[in-house]
Amino acid sequence: MNIDFTMLGIVCITVLYFLLPAYISNSGGLIFGGGKPLDCGKTDSKGNRWIGDGVTWRGLIGGTLLGTLVGAIQGYFGLDLLSMFGQYIITPIPVGVINGVIIGFLLAFGALIGDALGSFIKRRLGIGRGKPAPILDQLDFLIVALLFASLVIKFDLGFILIAIVLTLIIHLIANTGAYLLGIKDVWY
Repeated sequence: MNIDFTMLGIVCITVLYFLLPAYISNSGGLIFGGGKPLDCGKTDSKGNRWIGDGVTWRGLIGGTLLGTLVGAIQGYFGLDLLSMFGQYIITPIPVGVINGVIIGFLLAFGALIGDALGSFIKRRLGIGRGKPAPILDQLDFLIVALLFASLVIKFDLGFILIAIVLTLIIHLIANTGAYLLGIKDVWY
């Protein structure tokens, strides 16, 4: 089997470029976070929080707006990007500000809802805030972001698999770096 590493590199870059609104909103949720939790402090019948204090209304709104803005910027430059590099791009690229806003919003809002859903699942499994849930912690935001964006974009399996692998790699590198810098207590 002959692998064209140049084409694989281009595909990886364009997958990451397309997913920027999801990645940025996920980070934006932390930046803008704080304040009233999304679950408003509600608990289930066993006294477990629905989601927890880590997912807030400010984070959801701020992260969604930031990711949507990134999508609008991508849409603004989409036609230029395609005209310069279109022969190499085989992944979705938003074209036009309105298209960028729609795709950016779906990716951004979906990512933050995915993060909240991941927290909800962790609470149901008895996993406390900040405790690891391998794979769920890394992919909850991505899967729901892609589900939301699939309302307007048709993704092929290759795109989804590359997005998953890249997200796992980025998560591992970012967390290991944060651990080495003393920002996190664990490397995962």
